Amino acid sequence: MGKCIDWDAYAPGAAYDELIAGGGRARPGAGRLCRFLGRLSATELRERKAAAELAIQMMGITFTVYNDKRSAPPAGIDRAWPFDIIPRVIRKSEWDRIQAGLAQRVRALNLFIDDIYHKQKIVRDKVFPREILAGSRNFRPQCVGFSPPQKVWAHICGTDLVRDKDGTVYVLEDNLRVPSGVSYMLENREVTKRVFPELMGSIRVLPVHDYPAQLSDTLAAIAPRRVARPEVVVLSPGIYNSAYFEHAYLARQMGAELVEGSDLVVADDDRVYMRTIAGLTQVDVIYRRIDDLFLDPEAFRPDSAIGVPGLLRAWRKGNVGIANAPGAGVADDKVVYAYVPQMVRYYLGEDAILPNVPTYMCVDKKVRAYVLANLEKLVVKPANESGGYGMLMGPQSTKRERAQMAARVKARPREYIAQPLVTLSTAPTLVGTRPEPRHMDLRPFILSGRDVTVTTGGLTRVALKAGSTVVNSSQGGGSKDTWIVDTSRGA
Repeated sequence: MGKCIDWDAYAPGAAYDELIAGGGRARPGAGRLCRFLGRLSATELRERKAAAELAIQMMGITFTVYNDKRSAPPAGIDRAWPFDIIPRVIRKSEWDRIQAGLAQRVRALNLFIDDIYHKQKIVRDKVFPREILAGSRNFRPQCVGFSPPQKVWAHICGTDLVRDKDGTVYVLEDNLRVPSGVSYMLENREVTKRVFPELMGSIRVLPVHDYPAQLSDTLAAIAPRRVARPEVVVLSPGIYNSAYFEHAYLARQMGAELVEGSDLVVADDDRVYMRTIAGLTQVDVIYRRIDDLFLDPEAFRPDSAIGVPGLLRAWRKGNVGIANAPGAGVADDKVVYAYVPQMVRYYLGEDAILPNVPTYMCVDKKVRAYVLANLEKLVVKPANESGGYGMLMGPQSTKRERAQMAARVKARPREYIAQPLVTLSTAPTLVGTRPEPRHMDLRPFILSGRDVTVTTGGLTRVALKAGSTVVNSSQGGGSKDTWIVDTSRGA
């Protein structure tokens, strides 16, 4: 039948390609994968792709898109997870450095959060501007003076990484409130095992399957009661949340109960209980997938119908552990992000291993003037949005879009940053049976407790449209399995 993929004809373009270095040469660690794919016929590729789609359907891997005008009902629709069967490959020798940088970063962020809710030394020492903290949407006065177990606030962090055209890996942002996507990382690996079973047995790909057990151990470690098996629950807003698949998946994998706010009650003893058919059962740890403001209508928004009245009181009295801790979002802010290298130096006495993308702070008058004069060259982002919403991709924007963004920046400069457009790295992605380069990022997940654990890889998100750099699934992106390959014995 003849081979279908001719790597000599693959043109990665100006971006750094994760698999092909140019001229059809596989990058170190990707040789066996590229040779294997190059031997497959068009028919075999279609069969493998169909096998992945069937596996996703059978496994029920979905995500929700809100307000999709092309679909009914307009409130939201579940879709099959978009998945490309060609994995992304990173050598373990490179990953070791990335892993160290992520652990370093999260340690500094947790120290920063704890400092902010106590003495605010970093502010008094003028390393972090007081006016930036004063303008924080996610600073919670209700958390001042409280220390969670081990002084860890962000137990689960999803840090977004990008690689520029020169091969440098940058941190794009830190997600410290309710980071999502880890279930898709795990399911991507399961799908890949079904599609390429012979490859998984011949290439030394580091495993990711132990994440649920690691998460379970991290959560159990913050239980106030010293019991053999703490009662851990996953608190979800419910089935209409876009990440509900993940909430249910992680609860099932950990053997934890999946609950909604109405399933929990804070009793007169300031302890949290779960309603069951056998009566009330005390809850030790809550892995919450609800934003701070909706957690407790007594402490935050009184109109919240998905929270638990009295929950913050029970937490502050040390009767329940909450991950991530309320208030952790003070560091989940794209303006605060710009200061993380300084935090690493201040708290750890080290230089940051992983650099930030160069960032322009619109709150500064002179910098703001530069940003407004160069909108067509920059990416402008709101400080507290996620999913790619509310940002301006300057080089791809219209004059009207730039004028609208300029008005927003002038009205609320603290709420915006700008960055140069990073040429995101690419990897071969199947279009029909032909590989074409598509841009992507990477979200590893970091667990913090007594120790810091980083996933071996993460969720690779891919912009499925040619030339696009928007990788979010809510805006047409897909994903790939991420292989961290040990090349010490060849690959």
